[in-house]
Amino acid sequence: MGKIDTITKDYMKKNTVFADAFNYFIYGGRQIIDPEKLQELDTTEIAVPFGNEDEVAVQKFRDLLKTATVMMDGKATYLILGVENESDVRYAEPVKTGLYDFLQYSKQIQQTAARHREAKDRKGHESGEFLSGFYKDDRLTPVITLVILFGPKKWDGPRTLHEMMSTQDPDLLNCVANYRINLIEPAAMNAKDLDKFQSNLRAVLGFIKYSSDRDALDAFLLEEDSLHGLDIEAARVIGVCTNTEIDIDDNSEVIDVCKEIQTFGFLCTY
Repeated sequence: MGKIDTITKDYMKKNTVFADAFNYFIYGGRQIIDPEKLQELDTTEIAVPFGNEDEVAVQKFRDLLKTATVMMDGKATYLILGVENESDVRYAEPVKTGLYDFLQYSKQIQQTAARHREAKDRKGHESGEFLSGFYKDDRLTPVITLVILFGPKKWDGPRTLHEMMSTQDPDLLNCVANYRINLIEPAAMNAKDLDKFQSNLRAVLGFIKYSSDRDALDAFLLEEDSLHGLDIEAARVIGVCTNTEIDIDDNSEVIDVCKEIQTFGFLCTY
């Protein structure tokens, strides 16, 4: 795993930051997902196609995967949330994240079938239910994967599976299942978007957004107070994702990023 991948993964693993990203994307900044109720899951996605044990298993590794329980209108909803950190545009992203999501759904079906076998509750169910192991009244837990671009470039890659197809014939595409990625892209954000974040993810994404424009970055540095006392993990993300020299003392918990930039100069190469 590359340095950027490691640092962004360690940063996004923090529940406060993880929840902030999803609260921004799903709920427009409303604090619905509670960081304290997130539980980390194994990021290894292993599934046997169609649940047939004679088939070859597929194994993939996500960046991050957590469970969440949200309360809306007095009802609890159980979710599985995944994050894929990207330092650059990935032109096959819809297939990559779509595969992760469907492997997770396949895993849920396998787990449901295993519970039915253990309970020996076949009686009263149709043969089709028994063969698949997934009964008529069984339900899947929604899986939401969020792609976060940790770079200042615009996402010029496909956002849907349909965009990747060799044909754009609407009649044909109408028969092809589509998949859309959920994307956080700093370059596409404005000041109001950034204000919807409650954690220091706002400072990180804002710095990345303006890192290719020194005047815009200077203005952001003056406005973003959290940069004067940013935690070390967030500062590392800024440094590695924008090629900015920041002297980080591992014995400290916070760092004044603005002061560091004044001392060493702005070294972003984008």
